[in-house]
Amino acid sequence: MNNNFTEFLNNFSEDDWLKTLENLLSDIHAVDRNATQIWFRFYPLELARVLQTAENKPELVQKFIMQGDYELKDKIDSSHKFLYGHRFWNEVKTAIETRNENFSSEKTDLANEIKQISQTVSEKTKAEKSLLIGIVAVGLMTLTQVGFEAFKNAKGETKKPQGLMNNSPEKIVKQRAKDDSQGIFGFLKTVDKKWTVHYEDSHNRVGDFKLMNDEEIASGAQRDQSRDWRVADERCGEGVIPVECRSAACGTCWIGILEGAEKLSDVSPRERRQMKVFGYRQGDDAKPILRLACQARAYGAVSIVIPPWNGVFGKKIYGNVEDVELEPATTSAKKLRETIATATEND
Repeated sequence: MNNNFTEFLNNFSEDDWLKTLENLLSDIHAVDRNATQIWFRFYPLELARVLQTAENKPELVQKFIMQGDYELKDKIDSSHKFLYGHRFWNEVKTAIETRNENFSSEKTDLANEIKQISQTVSEKTKAEKSLLIGIVAVGLMTLTQVGFEAFKNAKGETKKPQGLMNNSPEKIVKQRAKDDSQGIFGFLKTVDKKWTVHYEDSHNRVGDFKLMNDEEIASGAQRDQSRDWRVADERCGEGVIPVECRSAACGTCWIGILEGAEKLSDVSPRERRQMKVFGYRQGDDAKPILRLACQARAYGAVSIVIPPWNGVFGKKIYGNVEDVELEPATTSAKKLRETIATATEND
């Protein structure tokens, strides 16, 4: 077996990957532009490497307060189903395997590899290259984290698109951006405006719930008691979004914003600091594509994707977390805060 390709991919850091992705954003179709960036934050390379090389992984997982299904190796075929490009996964996976077998040490870089494989799949499927670049980048990162044998042994199965995703990419983009009609006198409404939040998650659940204007996303999710959300994810005790503290103290409710980030409240200094504590690479934008659902208030319709896990690993992995004095919180949140503080002090 030729290991040169996986060795080539392993030479790059998480920052290298994110920089490459940033440079390729204009080449990615709008339907997957945010989704691809979100996926790379849901499955951070540096966290995976630390867990893989840990002398005592269970102890480290406990220290990082990891909850949910954080192992990418268990989701090789399914972690990316919120991307439109997921429907081409079988062809993408095959092309990556072929590239692994045929790779030589010629001068190349990540961007070129992503583009070349995307072109190969485009020629085979007749799909636009812009619809493939995101899923190819995801595929290469998956290979990097799980290794070639596990990657090859995955079946390459895809999930049938549901709901909104069962449309053309252009229609999906248009529908995600569309706000709810408030009726003939909607322009007069203020506090009684209602917005739709469309969600997708790692358990193949898709749906919608309603928010009042200026309401936190987590609060709207809590009102939907149409089913027992714990059946699919034991973290979901108050709706489809896992929530514990409601005060930005636990990091459980982090979400990716597929569309509508500009319709949410600005990130507060507290949320910004805490996202670094948790290790979620939110970025510096006032309205980024990663948010805490208990902090983000909506002023329009948004589309979100819910990660299958949460944790607290920012200081250990990235080392860029300042000590912060947290605001008073509920008893549950205070307990979580003390646990997080202890874990941070021991790093």
